[in-house]
Formats: sequence, structure tokens, C-alpha cells
Amino acid sequence: MATATTSTPWGNKVVVQAPGVQTRALAAKVLAAVLGRGRSLKAELSIALPKLDDSRDRALLEAICFAALRRRTVYDKALGQWLQKPLGPREADLRGLLMAGFAQLDVLQLPAHAALSATVEAARALGRERQAGLVNAVLRRAQREGFAEARAEDAWPSWLLAQVRQDWPQHAEAIFANSLKPAPLWLRVNRQQHSRDAYLARLQEAGIDAVAEPASADAIRLPVAVPVASLPDFAQGAVSVQDFSAQQVADALSPAVGARVLDACAAPGGKAAHLLERDATLQLVALDVDARRLQRIRETFARTGVGSHAQVQAADAGDIAAWWDGVAFDAVLLDAPCSATGIIRRQPDVLLHRRAEDITALAAIQARLLDALWQVLRPGGVLLYSTCSILRRENRQQITEFLARTPDARLEPLAEALGHDEGGCRQRLPGERDGDGFFYARLVKVV
Repeated sequence: MATATTSTPWGNKVVVQAPGVQTRALAAKVLAAVLGRGRSLKAELSIALPKLDDSRDRALLEAICFAALRRRTVYDKALGQWLQKPLGPREADLRGLLMAGFAQLDVLQLPAHAALSATVEAARALGRERQAGLVNAVLRRAQREGFAEARAEDAWPSWLLAQVRQDWPQHAEAIFANSLKPAPLWLRVNRQQHSRDAYLARLQEAGIDAVAEPASADAIRLPVAVPVASLPDFAQGAVSVQDFSAQQVADALSPAVGARVLDACAAPGGKAAHLLERDATLQLVALDVDARRLQRIRETFARTGVGSHAQVQAADAGDIAAWWDGVAFDAVLLDAPCSATGIIRRQPDVLLHRRAEDITALAAIQARLLDALWQVLRPGGVLLYSTCSILRRENRQQITEFLARTPDARLEPLAEALGHDEGGCRQRLPGERDGDGFFYARLVKVV
């Protein structure tokens, strides 16, 4: 179906697009920004998704972008074979549109006529009328010939590939494969409102298939994802979307009832909210270095109905003189800035943007935060260090070095339910128990 024009009662000409054209055009723009300008997929989607009114279109936009990024090496190879000359930087949106078209035919397996029609029209909507025929021809060739199979590791930069193989020689191939698979939808039940069993019953009544995760008391996995708006009482805070591995941070920290707790890198607030859902009497302080992200924390607290007495503050947690009032904390959560190598299935652009030198810089930040936050912890208190990384430089090695320079720190072993034993720490690898890759270390301040 082509675009058409119609007239309003005032004589103005309005372009009416065929169904799905805007979705494909937005997908092209998102992919162009991520692939061509080094932009974050999450940031670009946060701009693009609100432009679509229909939740089905928003879901399709996300699905196209994720599929295209996961298969980008295959699609780039096909473009190299099928185009007479490479696409230049000024044609980033055209490259994005072709990759969006490939994803629809290859991964999403949408009806070919609909995918081709809407994607070709999207070329015109993007101001590329002269390339619409090229888009049509390339997509028809993709429909006829299909795409080559690819090894999962082909999507990984060589330096990171080597590091994962060095750190996890027995698990590397599974890590590569699992990191390029779609992640399931995990929910965290707000126990201030429902028990998990009660909410499972609500889901069953709504016709939504769901499974309880025995390794964490509040976790529910949905084998088939649904829009969050369709979840019973989601807007009222009955449940939140949070990966199972991230939920286990609360299990690992497990502060005492009514404890004074610091969440040092709190935005967007999911882990802090989880702690408060488990114990509304916690005296919680939530910090984040980015003042713009504090609103996300407040929104999370407001929707879940917790945190009305929590202190939310913009501060560099490592500069304790700038924010600490001198009252020691019983428990500190340091969910540290990291490489995000454990959540590539949720952020496939990590493989595009991460550089080897980033790990050295991140390790220095992590060490600085550990040393600073240890000072605000009372004797006998607990600091939980966590990352969504799978690299030992950020995880086990970081903790080993901290213990070597901190005489009053002791590592307290964690339960097997949190993953592989890493010398008393725990590491879950991507896809294990359907969770993200995550690291946990529980440190106790010796009295």
C-alpha cells in the first residue's frame, strides 16, 4: 500500500502513511544511530518508542532493532555481497532500513508482502525516494536466497572474545550463544501488595502463562512476554519488570529489619524498591551520580508505593565528604558501574561500543567506590558488591585486590543458588536459570 494524500476541511494536504511505515522508519533511525553514531540502543529506543501509539507497533520496533543487532554481522556480509558499492556514512539510515527489512524476513518471519511493502514505503518516508527501488530489490533477493548461518562468537570483538575464553574456558561457547538469544520477561512481585502465589493466581485468571522461580522468593518468569499494561495491577505497582539475577541482589544483601541501608548507584531504583518491598521499615538512602536519573528512582518508588521516607540524592558515592552525614550504615549495596557483559542479550549494542581500555577504567572506578564506601559502613556491617559483568577483572580479581588492601574486610560465602563459586563470591553466567550474567560478593566489616 502506498502513501497517499488527503485534504482537511481547511484545504491542508496531509500525508497518510500505510500501516507499519512509521515503525520501519523509526527502526531505521534507531539502527542508524546505534550502528553509525555509537549511540546507546536503550537511549534511542526511549526516544523512538513514545512516537508510536499502539503497543503492538512499539513491540515490533523493539523486536526489529534487537534482531537486526543480534544478526548484524550476517546482514553486513549480505550487504557487502549484494550491493555494488558499500554504503557510506551519509547512508546510515538506508543501511539501518535494509537491516530492519532483513530482520523482518529472517528472524521475525513476518509475511513477506507486508514486510517488503512497509519497508519500501519507509524509504520514501525517510526522504530516500530514489533508493526505494534498491530497497525493494535487495529485500526480494534476501527473500529468495536467505542468509548464511553464523557462529555466535562472530558478533563479539576479538579482544572480548579472547577475554571470555580466558576467564570461562569451559563455558565460553554457551556464553556466546546465550548472549545472542532473546531474554525472557521476568517479574518481581511486590510483597507489600501480594504474595507470589496470589499474584500467580491473578496471572492465571488473566490467561497469562507464568512460572515461579524457586531460587528467589519474589521472581516470576513469563515463557511468552506480554505488554506490561496487560499485567494485573502493573500500574499500581503490584509487580515490576526485573531480571531474576538482579532480584537476587536483595537475597545476597539481606539487611536486618529496620536497618540503615545505602544504595550507592541506585538509578533507576529497581533494587532499592525491591529492598523496601521486602521491608518497608528500612532507613534507605539512594544515591546516583546523575541528577537527571533521580526522577526515575522517584517514579519507581511512587509506582510501587514504597520509599516515601527514603532519601534520594544526587551525589558521587565515592566522594563521601560531599554527601555523607557521618552516621554509619548497617548495609551498603554497591551495584557498580561495569562493562555490562552479562546483559548483552538485553543490550546487544554492548558488543559494538565496548572497548578493551574501558575495562581498565571501569576497574579503577569500582576500586575507588569500594574503598570509599567501606568507610561509611559500621563495624559488623555488610557491603554487597555486584555487577552485571562476567569479566573476572571486574569481579573476582576486584574483590581479591580489595581484601588484600583492607585488613578489616572479610568475605562471607554466598549460597549456591546465586551461581558458580568464585572463591566465596558467586557468578551467574548469561542464560543460566534463564537469568542474566551477574556477580555477587558479600563483604563483612570485622568488629
